[in-house]
Parts: sequence; structure tokens; C-alpha cells
Amino acid sequence: MGEHDTAQAADPIACGEALPDRQTMWAWERFLTGEPEAAIPLGNVVISSWQRSLARGVNPSGREAPIAARGDTILALRHRNRDLIAASRDLFHRIAEVFAGANCMMLLTDPDGVVLEAVGDHRTLGQGERIHLVAGGHWREDVIGTNGIGTALATGQPAQVHASEHFCEGIKSWTCAAAPVREPGSGRILGIVDISGPPSTYQRGNLSLAVATARQIETALAERIGRERMRLLERCLERMPTIGNSELLVIDRTGRIIYSNGKGGLIGVGETVAGFNPEQPVERWFDRMPEPLRADGAFHPVILDDRTVGAMVVLPARNRPAKTAALPAGSEADASRSLFHHIIGSSTVMAETIRRATQLARHRVPVLIQGETGVGKELLARAMHGSLDFSAPFVVFNCGATSKDLIGAELFGHVKGAFTGATTEGRPGRFELADGGTLCLDEIGELPLELQPMLLRALEEGVIYRLGDTTPRRVSVRLIAITNRDMKAEVAAGRFRRDLFYRIDVASITVPPLRDRLDDIADLLAYFNRTLAARHGVAPRIFPIAALDRLKSHDWPGNVRELRNLVECLLLTGSGAVTIEDFPCGRPWPSGSAAPSALLANLEQNAIDTAIRETGGNLSVASRRLGISRSTLHRRLTRMRKSTE
Repeated sequence: MGEHDTAQAADPIACGEALPDRQTMWAWERFLTGEPEAAIPLGNVVISSWQRSLARGVNPSGREAPIAARGDTILALRHRNRDLIAASRDLFHRIAEVFAGANCMMLLTDPDGVVLEAVGDHRTLGQGERIHLVAGGHWREDVIGTNGIGTALATGQPAQVHASEHFCEGIKSWTCAAAPVREPGSGRILGIVDISGPPSTYQRGNLSLAVATARQIETALAERIGRERMRLLERCLERMPTIGNSELLVIDRTGRIIYSNGKGGLIGVGETVAGFNPEQPVERWFDRMPEPLRADGAFHPVILDDRTVGAMVVLPARNRPAKTAALPAGSEADASRSLFHHIIGSSTVMAETIRRATQLARHRVPVLIQGETGVGKELLARAMHGSLDFSAPFVVFNCGATSKDLIGAELFGHVKGAFTGATTEGRPGRFELADGGTLCLDEIGELPLELQPMLLRALEEGVIYRLGDTTPRRVSVRLIAITNRDMKAEVAAGRFRRDLFYRIDVASITVPPLRDRLDDIADLLAYFNRTLAARHGVAPRIFPIAALDRLKSHDWPGNVRELRNLVECLLLTGSGAVTIEDFPCGRPWPSGSAAPSALLANLEQNAIDTAIRETGGNLSVASRRLGISRSTLHRRLTRMRKSTE
């Protein structure tokens, strides 16, 4: 053997020692000219990396890494890796101070080798810009050849690459030591920590420092994941009363089962769903579940702080004793209020409405639901919410049922003493209560014009201020607005801001009136007859064909709500088969569809009279009890007075 052949044969990456640069350059040149690898005095890790670089077509004359992300793209990349960046932030801040004046820099990359962060000595950072050792630079091995970041990614092991050991000529004036950061639990590589500088900064301790930094970031990540799992579990367990006797599986965002109240044995706690890929859209997570779960289960993503952190799978009860008491039909805690398949209606127009709502429910975009009073707009809103995230809060606020002076405090909250009548401790508003879930604004057309800019700003910026407070509070809500008004006409009349209208009307759904879906009356009638009879503890009524035909001939100005009220009235005032004489007022409905409804007028007037009498004439309180706005109550009272004149 010659002088070069007898040179150090140990692997410089593995042992942390480097060959003299002249010998390494000589070995690199021999490698590129096709000399036998056994005669090249470098360790297997370096040779293997050079072989991969050459096989991938990397140009050995390369001078710099390519830039993979700029501007908005790098912002999106940082957002996608925000957990990794947050876990390393404090550590990188301290290291930046240590490296100042030390001719070193530390970098953090994503799992593809794209630089996310770079801190350290200012002069070295400036030199790094020349070879794109900056945020957005792409340092994967098959892109820029042998280097600390790329080789650590390729091997999954810590790697130290010194000077001429780099494959590309333009970066041989650098030395780097890198270590992978792995996701706690799954072991998936989340990124790389790298220490780089001129060759004079080479020392064995650099690799140890990179490894130690990576381990500290993994520890911080484990703590963050632990807190996230706790919040996920708390959110899911809050829904336990709503699922009755069903089984519940809670999955974190790595695909690991963290809770199960069942004994099906398909997937156990601590196991990971086979083939699970957290990089896939959440809608595809369920595709990886075992067939029995996909066949029977209902899948509900869980969103916290505007990100999907896991999911819950609800399975039908399998002949187990009930754990909770049955909930009354229509209860706020009834899970059926948040499921599409519990919406009754198989008519063509209703099926199309549900199809469109189901499509829109998959996306967190604002939706405007329009339709006449009583058609079931809020029920559709609840189903859309439940389809996206069953466990997140669903907060409803009626913009027309609160006085103008209090709407701001109700929506945005207030601090102590913000206004006369404010609570002594202050409280959050509906936006904060709906954070991470859905805010449903009913009767959006009733929102006072002067408050509309506040709502627009909250929706645009995702930030609200409590009344009397200067502290911004970031919220993430999915908005569903509901109205029975013609909002375009309201905009044209100057009663509703055009910019706010376009902000809430990203997508719209119109719920058809009952007179356009008469084929659904039989199913709705059967449902109300069964559930309301159970609620009141009476026997269901029998509806002969003649009664059903008469119901289908009615014009239903009160829509589904009117039908429900009719059934409840019939259940409480009689029994057995329903006859024409059983209808309120003791007279039949008109057979013509255009005739006015004596039944609706009678029920409506009785309800309004009772509410006003029981609230001592307070129209604001009475309107809230009736579930309508104060202005709507005024209009109906005026109409009733005119009808008696």
C-alpha cells in the first residue's frame, strides 16, 4: 500500500474524526474517476453517501443548495411544522447567544431537509446565505449530495460531514454535524438539528451537541403531545353523556388509540391504527380503520386551536347494559341533533339539500343557511357541525333576541365594570365559548348595522376584544349564519353591509319549505307522533289516510315547526284515531292550499298571549321565550291587532 492507502481507515462520520483535507480531496477525485472503492481511504458511511449522490444524478460541481420555499411558501411550511419549531424555540434562543462570535450556526429543518430556522454567529449566517444554508434551503442528500442534514435523513442516524467529505464542490468549505429529531411514540423523523461552520470549527463535540439538542427537543415535544392528548381526551369525554350506550374510541393525531370504553378487541389502547398516515387529510383517516369499525362506526375529527388533533369513533352498542339514562327527544345533549342521518326527509328537494350540506360540512368555510321560519335551519347547522367535529363546542346566538345594547357583550364578552349592568367578574362572549368549534348566528339579518364591522373584523382576523378590554384574544370558529330574510335585498336596502354579506356567504344552502316537500309529511308525522308521545307519557295517535290527505293539502306557513306543534296539540287533547273534529277550533282545515291557516293563527296567538302574560308584558323576555326576535314579535302583535279590527 502507498502513503494514501495506509491513511486512517476509520469512518470519520462514525468516530467524529476527519481525514486531512488533502487526502479527502484525493479520495473524492478517485471516486469520481471510477477508482476501486476499496482503495479509497474513507469509511463506508461516506462512500455509501457518495454512491447515493452519484446514483441520484447530483452534480459534483454544485455550488449551492436550491431554495425550496420562499415568501408565503416558507410561512406555510413553518406553520405545518409549528410544533417542532415551538418545541425548539427556547433552546435555539439560548444557543444563539452561545454561538455569537463562535463562527458557528445551528439549523432546524423539516423532515424533507428544508431549513426552517437558522441562528448563531452573524458572520457565519451571512456566509451561509451564499450556499443557501438559510430558511428555505433544501439540503436533502439526493438534492445537494453528501452533507450533515441530508445524510442524517438518508441514514436515520447522526452524521458528521467535514469539509471535502461533502459531495458537491461548492460546499466543501463547510463542516456540519446533524442529528434527527423523532416524534415521541412513533419514532417518525420530524426534522434535523444541524451545527455548521467553517472547517476550523470542526470538533468531535459538535456531533454530541447536535444529538443532545435533538433529544431536548424530543423531550419538549413529548410534553406538548402529552398536554394535547389530555385536552383531546377531555374534549371527547365531555361528549360521553351524548353517546349513551355506544362504544367510544379516541385516536390521537399519530394514529394511536388513547382511550376505549369498549371490549370489542379490534384495536386496543396503546395500539396504532395499521397503515395510519398523519400526513393524509383527516377525512381519509377513517379509511385505515378495520373493516368492522368502518362499517358500523361514526367518525368525528376533533379540532383544537384550528388544527385536527385526533378523532373519536362512536360505535353502536353491542348488547351492553346502558350506562346513562335515555335523553328526551330533542334534548340539547342528544347526539342525534348533530347527525345528518337523523334529519328526516327523503323527498328529492330535501335529499339535494342534505347532499349539499354534507359536502360543505367537510370544509371549515362560512355557510349561510336560508329558509322560511320553521323549516329546520338550526337542525341542519347542527348536523354540519357534528359532521366536521362532533366533540367541539356548538354555540348558538340569536341576533334578534337580544337588545341592541347587549349584543356586543354577548358576542365578544366583557371585562369587569365595562358597562352599567356588567357582571362583577366579567365573562367570555359567544366567540370565545365557540373557540375550536362552530358559532351559529341565528337571525343574522337582525344584527344592528353599527355592530356589523365588529363581526366582520372578528371573522377576518380571528381576533376579538372583550368590551372594555385592550387585550386581543385569538379565536378559531367556523361560522354558520341563519336567516329567513332575503339578504341580498337587505344589502340593497342598506340594512346589511355588503362586505360582511360576502364574508358570511362563502357558501349558501336554502332549506325548502314543507309545502315543497309534501312527500316527507308522513315520515315527519310518524316521528313527531312517536317521540312526543314518549315525552308526554301518552299513547301515540292514529292518523287515517283521510287525515294524512288533509295534512298534505295544507299550505304549512309554519313549516315543520307548525306540523310538530299540531301533533303535540293532538296528543294532549285526544286519543285514538284523529278525525277532522280533533283539529283545534273544532273545524276542518280548508282544502285549498292558498287558504289562510286558522290552526297556525290559533296556536301562535295562544303562545304569544301566554308568553306576554307570564313575563308581565316584558316583550324582550317574551320574545326570547318564544325563540323569535323582539322586532318579529312586534310585527306579529301588529298583525294580530289588525286582524281583530
